[in-house]
Amino acid sequence: MSAIHLSKFEYFEPTSIAETAALLAEHGDRARVLAGGVDLLPRMRTGSIEADCLVNIQNVDGLDAISFADDGLYFGAMAKLYDLDVSSGLKGGYPILQEAIHQITSVQTKTMGTAIGNICLATPASDVAVALMAYDAELLIAGVESERRVKVGEFYTGYRGTVLKAGEFVTGAFVPKPAQGAGAAFLNKVRTHADIAKISVAAMLVVESGVCVKARIALGAVAPTVVLAKEAECMLLGKQLTEGLIHAAAERAVSCGAPISDFRSTAEYRSGMIAVLVQRALEKASEAAGKGAAS
Repeated sequence: MSAIHLSKFEYFEPTSIAETAALLAEHGDRARVLAGGVDLLPRMRTGSIEADCLVNIQNVDGLDAISFADDGLYFGAMAKLYDLDVSSGLKGGYPILQEAIHQITSVQTKTMGTAIGNICLATPASDVAVALMAYDAELLIAGVESERRVKVGEFYTGYRGTVLKAGEFVTGAFVPKPAQGAGAAFLNKVRTHADIAKISVAAMLVVESGVCVKARIALGAVAPTVVLAKEAECMLLGKQLTEGLIHAAAERAVSCGAPISDFRSTAEYRSGMIAVLVQRALEKASEAAGKGAAS
């Protein structure tokens, strides 16, 4: 029987972003933001996370918003995974983000969990983070005295580490609208449908006049954080996406990972699958980009 750790903590339900930031700044490192609570509450029960203060943001106005505009998609920190999953705008305009969320099979996780909460776990196995990184998404961060935007690819400092400072929290995300001629693909490998990924890959390519003008290749569960295969991306830019070039870029992507062995998989398997999944994702994204450019 696992131990249950019960400790006293202060509990707050702010109604504004400013009030939330002030509470987080006042209580420092021992304060935790409570959104869906899917990860936080079980970890508090087992004692793997200790908190003197919980700040529940469910009553902060506007944080549950999901909106589509000409320049992109915005969703707030309380936007539930389920609501994003069933959004027709997400499926039509941001298909790999919808696919990454759709593959989460736990009903409880989808109906209670939030996409921003998933991002803020700072785990390299986040399929949502992989998809957002491929779209070059930004996180909106609010603090006591200022607001700033940070690319998802620059948000993580290490395993379970982020750039958030005392008194700051993520209020939402902005995902730029993919350019005309863009194609994207998401792939992952799991032990079972209910498990988190052994490895995941998201790719987005923009093709103009048969030439690749933008490439994003995001890798999950192969390093301490979700990472971009930047060397592989550079190989594709300014060139036609031939079978040989895609294969070479996929092989180069292997060097961008630093996988470990755990109970889900071995480092050797993960390393070998980087090239396989990147090649498949690039082929799929290239095909979709070609169709988009022709339409």
